[in-house]
Amino acid sequence: MPKEKNIEFVFLSISLITLFILLGIFTFLFTTGIHAFSEISFKEFFLGKEWNPTSYSGPKWGILGLVMSTLIIVIGSLIISVPLGIASAIYIAEIAPKRTKEVIKPAIEMLAGVPSVVLGLIGLLVLAPLIAKIFNLSSGLNALTSSIIVSIMALPTIISISEDVITSLPKDFKEASLSLGATKWQTIKMVIIPASLSGLIAAVMLGLGRIVGETMAVLMVAGNSIAFPKSFFDPIRPITANIAIEIKEVVKGSLHYDALFAMGLVLFFITFIINLISDSIIKKRIEKYRW
Repeated sequence: MPKEKNIEFVFLSISLITLFILLGIFTFLFTTGIHAFSEISFKEFFLGKEWNPTSYSGPKWGILGLVMSTLIIVIGSLIISVPLGIASAIYIAEIAPKRTKEVIKPAIEMLAGVPSVVLGLIGLLVLAPLIAKIFNLSSGLNALTSSIIVSIMALPTIISISEDVITSLPKDFKEASLSLGATKWQTIKMVIIPASLSGLIAAVMLGLGRIVGETMAVLMVAGNSIAFPKSFFDPIRPITANIAIEIKEVVKGSLHYDALFAMGLVLFFITFIINLISDSIIKKRIEKYRW
């Protein structure tokens, strides 16, 4: 029918536009960032621990410390957000009364709309002094504070997707378990969680993509130190924050400018791989439970 073909054309056009935008971003990053490797070796760029392009003793182009800072935030945020997110999703989907669910779920989804700068401000004015006081630190602007703030930002994604996954499981799974005499908690532990595991992993991977790409909140509470981090109590500067800080100060077309875009290309590949893995997991789950 003409109407159906028009709808199909609209969706196809939107998909192609999205694809072209993605390819355009990649092309811009690649064509700009690849120039940096004409003067910087891959070994120095990826394995060097010091990033200091303006050093008087000679510029340093190593991003390993920045990558490690990003990795510390990722690990810290996942440790906090994954247990809380999955536990919250199970509570909303299987335990909470209907009225409670109708209040909690929209509230969690609204949390995703809170601007990152607002959470960064809360971290800067409230959480950082509290962390410094609890752990007797000179400053609370460190990896731990950043991990807590970013985990809060990742929670809505993990909770919402995980709850949808659990809710979409065939009712036969739950009913068969209960009919065999299993308790509600046994059903959750032995049936619901294993059956929805691939979907839960996909939810975590999508939350991870949010964690890796976060900039403003991390910029405000991480401490912005380019020194190689050794613990969660050290001030850090992840890749996103470093690009945001330095890009406005560099000369367009300079080696420093190209190196920042090479760093952005690395971040692009990281997020692309994360999304690719999560998409693959979701597809496997769909195939597994397709009737």
